[in-house]
Amino acid sequence: MESFIRTNIHNNIATISFFHPSGNSFPSIQLEKLTLEIQRIGKLNTVSVIILKSEGEGAFCAGASFDELLQVSNLEEGNHFFSGFANVINAMRKCPKIIIGRAQGKAVGGGVGLLAACDYVLAHENAAIKLSELAIGIGPFVIEPAVTKKIGKTAMAVMTLEATQWKSAAWANEKGLFSQVFSSVETLDATVLQFSEQLASYNPDALLEMKKVLWEGTEHWDTLLYERAAISGRLVLSDFSKKALAQFKQK
Repeated sequence: MESFIRTNIHNNIATISFFHPSGNSFPSIQLEKLTLEIQRIGKLNTVSVIILKSEGEGAFCAGASFDELLQVSNLEEGNHFFSGFANVINAMRKCPKIIIGRAQGKAVGGGVGLLAACDYVLAHENAAIKLSELAIGIGPFVIEPAVTKKIGKTAMAVMTLEATQWKSAAWANEKGLFSQVFSSVETLDATVLQFSEQLASYNPDALLEMKKVLWEGTEHWDTLLYERAAISGRLVLSDFSKKALAQFKQK
């Protein structure tokens, strides 16, 4: 199957699904499409709630596309690629709709950032998380503000420095990244639907005002995330990163 971003709207709920054959990872074009789709859906009066999910039974999101990272050859390309994650996170925080994340599997790097940028996350017990960026010579600079907002600086530091270690869904739930964790996909999906329908029945104006409250104090992300993208864009050009990426790809 080829990669895609798809949206289905039913009963004032928009379900945005993404897929990529490489573990639902994100090359630049996918990041751009997701950003534009979130912005488009955010303007629809017929939508009150957004569900963000990936397709398949495997990973929720493997983060940045290693293939594209290996092709980055200058600062401009590096900055452009990592700005893609900045664009998505900013689109999610500015979106006037409540965004519910549905995580059926593991999330790495940028995938953790996507979940952190959701307003509420429901997950399967297999949805372990990891921030592996230091192991490939960069760092989770762009997504750090979103992750820290959810789990705090201390837990963020633990994940970042323990770059090769998975944290369980139970750990993510305890730290606040996940709101609920389920032992079956069927229960997960039933709860996602039930919770979404419940939210969609509320006053849209009240949901909008609550969204504003949830993201108070993040206005500076309009510049911060792109400053962070520049850091990652520079580091990915290092010999350390090139060698580490090549080794990861061979695994």
